[in-house]
Amino acid sequence: MKIGLDIMGGDYAPAEAIKGVQMYFEQVSDSTVHLLLIGSEEAARPYLHLIEPYHGRYTLINSTEVIGMHEHPTKALKEKPGSSIAMGFGMLAKGMSDAFISAGNTGAMLVGAMYTVKAIEGVLRPTIATPIPRLDGKFNCILDVGINADCKPEHLVQFAQLGALYAHNILGVEKPRVGLLNIGEEEGKGNLLAQATYPLLKELPGIDFVGNIEGRDVFSEKAEVIVCEGFVGNVVIKMAESIYDIFKVQKGFNDEFLDTFNFEVYGGTPILGVNKPVMIGHGISHALAFRNIIEVASKLVSTDLCGTIRNSFLPA
Repeated sequence: MKIGLDIMGGDYAPAEAIKGVQMYFEQVSDSTVHLLLIGSEEAARPYLHLIEPYHGRYTLINSTEVIGMHEHPTKALKEKPGSSIAMGFGMLAKGMSDAFISAGNTGAMLVGAMYTVKAIEGVLRPTIATPIPRLDGKFNCILDVGINADCKPEHLVQFAQLGALYAHNILGVEKPRVGLLNIGEEEGKGNLLAQATYPLLKELPGIDFVGNIEGRDVFSEKAEVIVCEGFVGNVVIKMAESIYDIFKVQKGFNDEFLDTFNFEVYGGTPILGVNKPVMIGHGISHALAFRNIIEVASKLVSTDLCGTIRNSFLPA
């Protein structure tokens, strides 16, 4: 299994990416995973001694350009073919790697995924899902969390299907329950989108739809998959991230449950609905996030989640 990792992506590149690789090699002994580290050899050189003991488990691939965090995605990909992101997608599309990870320009990652590996046939809109911590130590997942701010009911229905497959195959939930994020539990509540989506989910075969759930249920055990449009989902996860920052970082509280609000625990976000595994990391990722995102990417490959999704969306 070969996983491409953009070591130039993120605010602390390439130091934290390489430290994350070191942490992964130290803690995960799976020799079947070979990392393709894509980035500037010159920039990486001061940190390569950290992973030298594991030289057989990685290959450094030199890139000559970097796509900045604020560059226009489509323009940057077109004008910078030697960038780590463009090279990473090129290798993925050609079958030289089995997955691709970057904590770089999110827009470029989304555009690259859509125009190189492309959406799975039948998927109207690929989506991104983020784990949400629960009191019992497990995780729910919420989707969409940002790339689809405006949605139609049929999009949310597919998000439910994609989220259920992700929860089952990656989070290990035997029969994921799906909830529609709303302002009340009763059927008929909510805006026009929620009202139109509810009956579609209620009649959708193959998922366990438990109805509407409210904001107070996001961290509960009511539903392992929480569906909403990207505008709402992004507000929810940013608020969850702020809980960790306020109470742990700023106030110094120590609590095991609070620690699970640290985004670095789950590493990054998969793009669900494209033909090959693509993972997006947070721009402020440190070593722990990179270590964990590599592990999730390897799980996406080993479980063939993309193949499972592809089969699920085959015409009846």
